[in-house]
Amino acid sequence: MGFFSRRSNDEVPADPAMVELGREYGIAKRHGDRKAMRRITRELGATATTDADTAAFQQGQRAYEDIPPVPRPSRGRNRRR
Repeated sequence: MGFFSRRSNDEVPADPAMVELGREYGIAKRHGDRKAMRRITRELGATATTDADTAAFQQGQRAYEDIPPVPRPSRGRNRRR
C-alpha cells in the first residue's frame, strides 16, 4: 500500500476539469499566490453552473490539501546561510 493511498475515495467526480481547477486552487493557496487564486475564482464563477461542479471543485481542492506539506530541514547549530 502506498504512502498516499486513496483507495477509500471511490466516488467519481462529475467533471474532471473542475477537479483539476480545484487542485490548482489548492496549490495556489498553499504557495500564497493570490493572483492565481483570484483568476481561478473568477473562472469558477463563470463556468460552475450546478452544485455538482462546485462539489467537484471542492473535491479537487481537498485532494491537494490532504497531502501534508514537505517539512523543511532544520538548520543546525552554527550554520551559516
